[in-house]
Amino acid sequence: MDAVIVTGGSSGLGAAVVDAVIKAGGRPFVIDRQAPKEGVEWVECDLADTRAAERATRQAIELAGGGIDGVVTAAGMDVPGTLEDIPGETWDRIVTIDLLATAAVIRAALPALKQSHGGVVTISSTLGVKAVSDATAYCAAKFGVVGFTRALAAELAGQVNVTLLIPGGMRTKFFDERDDKYKPGPDAILNDPANVAAAVLFALNQPAGCAVRELVVAAETESSYP
Repeated sequence: MDAVIVTGGSSGLGAAVVDAVIKAGGRPFVIDRQAPKEGVEWVECDLADTRAAERATRQAIELAGGGIDGVVTAAGMDVPGTLEDIPGETWDRIVTIDLLATAAVIRAALPALKQSHGGVVTISSTLGVKAVSDATAYCAAKFGVVGFTRALAAELAGQVNVTLLIPGGMRTKFFDERDDKYKPGPDAILNDPANVAAAVLFALNQPAGCAVRELVVAAETESSYP
């Protein structure tokens, strides 16, 4: 594994994946609205614009010298609330970033991934397999990532390895801007994003002829799975 594109690589799980790629001797290329940590090559992009996401992906591949070995779609967002209360623009943005941009980035990367017989790791959520109230956009998007990734794995079998990763709650800034009622409680046990990043690297580093199709990674006491 050498060059890996990481969406959302400036924070949260994406930043943990960037660190894991560097530690493994690889070169991460971040696509995000904000700059990643110093020294990491990146392309600025608002992934809510899916055509821009495609262009940013092609630009990242150019930065990598024309070839990449992996793509990790770690970018994601959520604004909890009832369907009636969440503004339509916000609802649409959640689904676009979490689902449609996932497809857009992978679509643009496919020629390079096929050439390298590389790997894709998509990031869903335990709320991509278990629905809860006040999360219609997030559940719609993450359930969509599950279906998209399973179909993509069938479509690309023998050409590109495709892994669906379903993480539970992690200790990131993902919950910071939420109303208090939607934040994890003081006793919540959240997983270290570095643990999830290690699973991403495990999937990307499988030997030739072997693919990890799906992984669920969560704290031992994760309440949203199963």
